[in-house]
Amino acid sequence: MDFVESYQKKNAAMLDSDDTDSMSSSSTMQSDGMIVSGVEEVEVDRESFLDQCLDALFEKRGSTREGALSSIIEAFNNSLQHEFVEKKFATLLHRCLNSIKKGSAKEIALAAHVIGLLALTTGPGEKAQEILEDSVSVILEALKSRSETSKISSLLECLAVITFVGGEQPEQTEKSMQMMWQVAHPKLGPNVAAAKPSPTMITMVVSAWSFLLTTVDGWTLSSMSWQESMPYLSTLLDKDDRSLRIAAGEALALIFEINTLEKFCGETKVSGDTSAVEENGTRKSMYVHGLKNKVLNQVRDLSSEAGGKGSAKKDLNSQRNTFRDILDYLENGYIPETSTKIGGESLNTNTWAQLIQLNFLKHFLGGGFVKHMQENQFLHDVFGFTPKKKTLSGVNISMSREEKKLFMSPNSALNKARTQFLNKQRMLSEGNNAGHYAVDFADD
Repeated sequence: MDFVESYQKKNAAMLDSDDTDSMSSSSTMQSDGMIVSGVEEVEVDRESFLDQCLDALFEKRGSTREGALSSIIEAFNNSLQHEFVEKKFATLLHRCLNSIKKGSAKEIALAAHVIGLLALTTGPGEKAQEILEDSVSVILEALKSRSETSKISSLLECLAVITFVGGEQPEQTEKSMQMMWQVAHPKLGPNVAAAKPSPTMITMVVSAWSFLLTTVDGWTLSSMSWQESMPYLSTLLDKDDRSLRIAAGEALALIFEINTLEKFCGETKVSGDTSAVEENGTRKSMYVHGLKNKVLNQVRDLSSEAGGKGSAKKDLNSQRNTFRDILDYLENGYIPETSTKIGGESLNTNTWAQLIQLNFLKHFLGGGFVKHMQENQFLHDVFGFTPKKKTLSGVNISMSREEKKLFMSPNSALNKARTQFLNKQRMLSEGNNAGHYAVDFADD
């Protein structure tokens, strides 16, 4: 039996014990709310096995490293590994970065995912900033090779997540957004033909770019960097790939929501002459107005598309529903409100920004989404979500005493970083609500 098979069998046994028996079996309880050694032994066993996984990342055989990375992902999805991360954070990060530098496409994809999970586990603060600062240059280099779509998609997701958690300055977020944009718009030398990105790759770029755009005050963005983004997104609405259309449509809805269209609509060069400036302003206004109407017509068509030969009905219905919501927003200012049940409590969204964040994190976390939404304080802060706490005689057993001291103390670095993050989210929300939601297509 190899390392991976051994881990998977042991991990399955631990998870069965932790997730089912620990909450219901009387063998795990004593009087006065004390938790006996059974749960603690499971935690120790899990941590020791994660140590083995970490050791395996030093092995020369690529398949061994890939197996270890897969096991780490499984462990991080099934339980928040706060204590392990606190002790082995730097080693895990740099072994993953080494895998991205030297590993196969599969190993790169796995390592990128682990780094994203590491950022989500640490939450905002010094560690998240270190992850971002140490990873950006490595990810940028890896993105230059576009041989494997799955590898590029994982790198883009990783970049989005680590920037979302660790990017405290607008410049950091915009730098990551520009790195993503270059994947869809590769720029090589004048005599070198750039490889055309696949629809799947462009879809991932647009999704990751939109995810980060939800965290930025639109007025701080560089007009020179993003002036062609709205015309480009409009062209994507005409592509054959439905997933690409949906990603582009949601990105456009977000641009309208943050209410800074001029930043995304292109600019005409202005001379110093006053009359020329006024004329240019008129032309720009007409251009923005025309582009808004073009997008509106595209959205209207996609909301009622009949579908073509061989088109999957599920994909078609998903497209129609998405673009009906976008159309209702553009015409009437109504934002789709969603509600997701997590452990008996409702996780609600009522802005395009929140919906994009929720969908992106759902996709990234996959089977670990529910667990993280139940136990990850950072995600609770992002969505304003308060889960029902599982208690045992009044004692919250989702965190050890050491973890509670580390993460819940008002003076902890994490708590201070969370406060900064919440203030930023609140300011962005107030800015969005201050703008008009219904898009005015008549008067520009």
